[in-house]
Amino acid sequence: MSAEPILTQDVVGLTKPAPVSRRGFMTASAAVAAGYTLAAGPVRADVIKTDTSGLTAGDTKIKVADGEMPGYFAKPAGVTNPPVVLVAMEIFGLHEYIKDVTRRLAKLGALAVAPDYYFRKGTDLTKIADIPQLLPIVNAKPDAELLSDLDSTVAWAKSQGGDTSRLGIIGFCRGGRTVWEYAAHSPALKAGVAFYGPPVDPPNPLWPKSPMQLAPEMKAPVLGLYGEADTGIPVASVEAFKEALAANKKTAEFKIYPGAPHGFHADYRASYRKEAAEDGWNKMQAWLKTYGVLG
Repeated sequence: MSAEPILTQDVVGLTKPAPVSRRGFMTASAAVAAGYTLAAGPVRADVIKTDTSGLTAGDTKIKVADGEMPGYFAKPAGVTNPPVVLVAMEIFGLHEYIKDVTRRLAKLGALAVAPDYYFRKGTDLTKIADIPQLLPIVNAKPDAELLSDLDSTVAWAKSQGGDTSRLGIIGFCRGGRTVWEYAAHSPALKAGVAFYGPPVDPPNPLWPKSPMQLAPEMKAPVLGLYGEADTGIPVASVEAFKEALAANKKTAEFKIYPGAPHGFHADYRASYRKEAAEDGWNKMQAWLKTYGVLG
């Protein structure tokens, strides 16, 4: 009998969504055709769509220790030396929402790149429609390999003319956890923004330290954006993380949005909350500007 998949805080928040009407969603076939994953549930019909006008954008390959990692990038056309922002995805793979976020960042002047760091499993995560099927794959990603992949992504961005002296990272859900981990790892990072990244991990030998345990090691100013109604990440755990960072004299700010569920920024999901999403995006921009990433 196989073991039950590890339910991390981010996944609990996904599997217990806030109740919502099913009206206003794409059919499954339309959602797949538009490039969205089905694992997170039905896809909203009025998703945000960011065009490539004024941008250079597309798929790429990033040299990593053991081969080539797929990625998606977007940058302002004709701009030399743009700042670099890494985009750390949710557990659903490199689907259209994450690609759109990179284009939004490029419209702000950044070379944004989302690496597909689960590629070694040989499975396209965007085609898996069942969270229990996804979990063994994403939970088997060692932190050491993840951090190395992100370092390789920074090197790729530099090779493409990006200014890695102005390096930022943003991430969502599991990618929010990635932001915390990378902020403790990279001395080159100028700022990080985590959207509902779990501060505490379940036991996993591949993840030696949870974000909470890494509080003393944070090397960059970090901003955490959370939903008060997140069923997987209790407000108390966010407050404890905030206190741990303060006790270690780290530059960090947190915003907890009243009534917002997990995934409030994900405009393709039922969890989307427009007001919290827009405020969070504005706070992210201000944070990256304050700490020298965005101009």
